[in-house]
Amino acid sequence: MFPAVSLLAFSLLATVYGQQIGTLTAENHPRLTMQQCTGKNNCQTQQHSVVLDSNWRWLHSTSGSTNCYTGNSWDASLCPDPATCAQNCAMDGADYAGTYGITTNGNALTLKFVTQGPYSKNIGSRVYLMDANDQNYQMFNMKNQEFTFDVDMSNLPCGLNGALYFVEMDADGGKSRFPTNKAGSKYGTGYCDTQCPQDIKFINGQANILGWEGSPSDPNAGSGQFGTCCNEMDVWEANKNGAAFTPHVCSVQGQTRCQGTQCGDGDERYEGICDKDGCDFNSFRMGDQTFLGPGKTVDTNQKFTVVTQFLTNNNQTSGQLSEIRRLYVQNGKVIANSKTNIPGLPTFDSITDSFCNAQKQVFGDTNTFEQLGGLNQMGQAFQRGMALVMSIWDDHAAGMLWLDSDYPTDVPATNPGVARGACSATSGDPATIENTEANASVTFSNIKVGPIGSTY
Repeated sequence: MFPAVSLLAFSLLATVYGQQIGTLTAENHPRLTMQQCTGKNNCQTQQHSVVLDSNWRWLHSTSGSTNCYTGNSWDASLCPDPATCAQNCAMDGADYAGTYGITTNGNALTLKFVTQGPYSKNIGSRVYLMDANDQNYQMFNMKNQEFTFDVDMSNLPCGLNGALYFVEMDADGGKSRFPTNKAGSKYGTGYCDTQCPQDIKFINGQANILGWEGSPSDPNAGSGQFGTCCNEMDVWEANKNGAAFTPHVCSVQGQTRCQGTQCGDGDERYEGICDKDGCDFNSFRMGDQTFLGPGKTVDTNQKFTVVTQFLTNNNQTSGQLSEIRRLYVQNGKVIANSKTNIPGLPTFDSITDSFCNAQKQVFGDTNTFEQLGGLNQMGQAFQRGMALVMSIWDDHAAGMLWLDSDYPTDVPATNPGVARGACSATSGDPATIENTEANASVTFSNIKVGPIGSTY
């Protein structure tokens, strides 16, 4: 995730949030299957489910249905301080399809961009894969493994992001570490990423109300004094006009609360505990503008398969993560990843520390990825276990230009690394696309995990 400001990756109109458990709506996780492979054509189907992130949920008083949070403001009587708010407020179950536009069908998950529910208008969503027992988040160690899924983003235009990624959040959503968090993974608590988002309403079991300010661009979002940080592996951030895969690392292990300079806000972006830029491989940005998009080599007008391989230096799970490879399969044809084609940049078609260092130098970008440990740090996070996230969102900070257009906007698009996609500079305006593209959606399906070469 790239935006320089992380006030709002997602927004939900007229909603409320919390970490006690409510009883007004039953929580039933939509079922989703995936496959665990042990060799080529030897994969076993496993029953899992997905859970909605707690930041979307209705938060009300434990004694009734009074909102604890409305618009972008907390109820001062219920939430005079972080601990009291956590005691007074309960989050409830979710109507996944009716309120949030989240549906599953066998091995397929569809996320709708805008859903007009019975009580609110929902924008975007974020879900986590639960384990087979439906108790905790499914944790992944991808070292010397490959992760494969199908994606249909033919209905996902400029300015939107259908993302699939891993973050190093607690398997139980922080429930055991923070006793005031009564809800845990069953209700989607404990999110973190390398942007150290400060729009999360509850962090470490307490309400993030200290210093809370409403967002100037969104009447339903805000940010508090604290952020929540952890390592992040963006396997897929994309719409039909652009895509990137990007490891991001932090100097800390696991979900960590930040404040002040630690969070890396604004001018302190490169002084925080996490690498917000990451080391991205975006084919368009790397010089091949014919590779991925409508009617291109990887045709985003049709469903296709994305294969990501996490190679180690000894070809065993005990080794250090040394390379992240990408390939695609569409209409029965295996498609190798594009190669870099930038003056001054050697030819690469995968992510290695050498690629990251060369890319940062040629583009003139700050190399916090290397400073914070690079691929080895990413591999250590996988060794500890990372949760799988799938989401759809628009970008109030930067209009998703960092993914599918020219970014930054104050330098010539001809500068190396600035052109990232063919979308216009105004294509990602949230106020516009939340109306004109309300019916947009993304479908992830056929998730497979296994040894290198076993999943496609």
